[in-house]
Amino acid sequence: MEHSEVNSHCRIVVDAMGGDFAPQNAVLGALQAASMDTSIELFLVGRKNEILDVINKNNLHFDDSHIIHADEVITMSDSPVLALKTKPNSSIVVGAKLVREKKADAFVSAGNTGAMMSASTLIIGRIPGVGRPTIGTIMPAETGICTIFDVGASVDSKPNHLLEYAVMGSIFVREIYGIKDPKVGLLSVGEEDSKGNKVTASAFKMLKKTKLNFVGNIEGRDILKGKVNVVVCDGFVGNILLKFAESFVGLLKSKIKAFAYKGLINKIRVLLMKGTLKMVMKEFDYQSYGGVPLLGVNGISIIGHGSSSVLAIKNMVLRAKEMYDKNLTNKIEESLKEYANISE
Repeated sequence: MEHSEVNSHCRIVVDAMGGDFAPQNAVLGALQAASMDTSIELFLVGRKNEILDVINKNNLHFDDSHIIHADEVITMSDSPVLALKTKPNSSIVVGAKLVREKKADAFVSAGNTGAMMSASTLIIGRIPGVGRPTIGTIMPAETGICTIFDVGASVDSKPNHLLEYAVMGSIFVREIYGIKDPKVGLLSVGEEDSKGNKVTASAFKMLKKTKLNFVGNIEGRDILKGKVNVVVCDGFVGNILLKFAESFVGLLKSKIKAFAYKGLINKIRVLLMKGTLKMVMKEFDYQSYGGVPLLGVNGISIIGHGSSSVLAIKNMVLRAKEMYDKNLTNKIEESLKEYANISE
């Protein structure tokens, strides 16, 4: 069904029990998003009494019929695939089923990442032609927009999976960030065409045959420079990159604090730079981006950080609506058909 018109009606399910601060942050963030965009039809899934308690304590109003009761919760320590079987009435399972049954268009959760990925892949299902879905994230860069696909949806990717990541990542960046012809780079140990392992060497040959704006191999140092808009790599490597980048902000804050403690003059220097530093650091704040999309599933799935704030949840819901407005799922399916028979 085509629904590319902006502000078209969109049914979004939010996992009210997902995250370290659930249901408080999940409920408040979701309601904030719905109040900003009246074309969002919001559903909250989880323990109804706890959800209502948050709503009532904050003097908010929400239609009780849009609260779907699910009395089980998949915790962060649960085994993802096992939890789907042993907790069939969990908020993650119930939410994913609503999308599969076409009773909802998107599912948003800051709960157990592995369970959310498994539920999205196994319950919602994959888009025809997708071997493996991919999680992508935006990375701060010196210039422009830089995203990485994959950052942990799967490891031991095959060359055809890397090709899929490139196609899906390009569509996402084009539609969400308005970059007409995103530059795609394959992460390797050197820029030369021959550099890399067997998987990247095969993926390189396949990517060269596409109509994507493939610029070839890139190195790790090219990511923060913003040399390309889409970085393609295996989820094992991508997740390490992501976690390393997340630790950078903590290191920077620690170094600035240590510098200030060295003397009064240093403290004054830091205070004078406080406003500038705050604006720069904002670009590294995951909350402003919300969650990460799981591309390749037959519906919209947004996965958030376990410590997601109200702001992060709000932005996750708004990102889901944006993906719906851009008709991303259908565009991915159509694009992958074009490259279905590409081989090394």
